[in-house]
Amino acid sequence: MASSEVQVIQYLVDTRALWPAAAKTGDLETAASRPLALLTPEERAKVLKYYFVADAKMALASHLLKHWVVSKYSGVPWWETKLSADKNGKPVYKDAAGRQPVVFNVSHQAGLVSLVAAHNYDAANGGDSSKVEIGTDIVCVDERQRRDHQMIRTEGWPKFVDMHSEVFGHSEGAYLKTGLTALPKYQALQTEDERRDFKLRAFYTLWCLREAYVKMTGEALLAGWLGDLVFQAFEAPEPGTGFAQSEDDAPEQVIRRHDVVFEGSKVDDANICIRSLGPNYMTCTAVRTPERKEDALGWKLGPYGFLTVDEIMAHGEATSA
Repeated sequence: MASSEVQVIQYLVDTRALWPAAAKTGDLETAASRPLALLTPEERAKVLKYYFVADAKMALASHLLKHWVVSKYSGVPWWETKLSADKNGKPVYKDAAGRQPVVFNVSHQAGLVSLVAAHNYDAANGGDSSKVEIGTDIVCVDERQRRDHQMIRTEGWPKFVDMHSEVFGHSEGAYLKTGLTALPKYQALQTEDERRDFKLRAFYTLWCLREAYVKMTGEALLAGWLGDLVFQAFEAPEPGTGFAQSEDDAPEQVIRRHDVVFEGSKVDDANICIRSLGPNYMTCTAVRTPERKEDALGWKLGPYGFLTVDEIMAHGEATSA
């Protein structure tokens, strides 16, 4: 496999300021008529079913991104980007020969939508990338800050952790409860608010890491083996400053080395990178090539770039003519 020719694609769409005239979801039919026109009737219906307009905006951007990445990197017109579902319900695109020129995954949180994709993995087989497994997640540590702080103050940190224990590994909860407090960074903190923020950043780091990994496998976050997946002594990336990622980000804002165990054995085939986006967001990409683990392990997972809905629409409309 000529994996040296593979492209790993990572983009973000910020929906927070889009379509300001849409006070409720139904308003998008007018305010966002152009991007909605690039979706199938079924996709439009799914977008317009959301109760909160912020969720509908993210769903709209998510659908657009999937069609955009297939059209752009598979070289097909927009309306030929017919998506189907694999055995786990994950959306995929297959060309007329049954190949997957591009594989992709999306996530969204707090107004941002993330996309990761891999293109042209097996160049000898028409660029088929079906043997690449890839996942993304994005989290926002302060989206529920007031609620989280109040719950920790009233119920305690151990109870907060226990509320989410069903989606964590067997020893991860214990590390969140007691391991964090032994760290020099934690012990140097001066106020209770700083300590709560430190714990919450670690909590959302773990959430982001696990979600990206599970999505890479193609299974849901409630997969039966979740307790057997453990990120040991994981580290949270330091908060960023500007609302962008770049190759010049400080090393402590990008974590590439992870001690991951699955069913008691060390995971040595997954390339996982979590990095800060500004002070409150984090993105994570997880990718592997099970048949040749050294391929994905050799790929450098760089920063996510920003893509606008206008850029997506321009491509969609140009290739729809």
